[in-house]
Amino acid sequence: MAGISRPITLYGIKACETMKKARAWLDRRGVAYAFHDYKAKGIDRATLAGWAATVGWETLLNRAGTTFRKLPDADKIGLTEAKAIGLMLAQPSMIKRPVLDTGATLLVGFKPEAYETTLR
Repeated sequence: MAGISRPITLYGIKACETMKKARAWLDRRGVAYAFHDYKAKGIDRATLAGWAATVGWETLLNRAGTTFRKLPDADKIGLTEAKAIGLMLAQPSMIKRPVLDTGATLLVGFKPEAYETTLR
């Protein structure tokens, strides 16, 4: 895996436990990647819209997280792609993590078997 030459970026939040698992998995296999902490650095609308076009906004929106659960019901009802992207822009903690962008594939969430298959 150390021979992968495509640029890889791992997006997420540094303190997240799932992020730590994904980073450790990549590090153990010698996979070079850039880390983008979207809570510290933010994320732009074009990137989120591109991800939503690729994997669907429903996949990107972390409905199980505390940030989403604490939203007023009015914000949770009638979600559309535009509304979900707006929520994720305002509060990046609502983006499911990690997001692994290999340049050719976009993986949302950490599943070791998917990483293994994608990063061969």
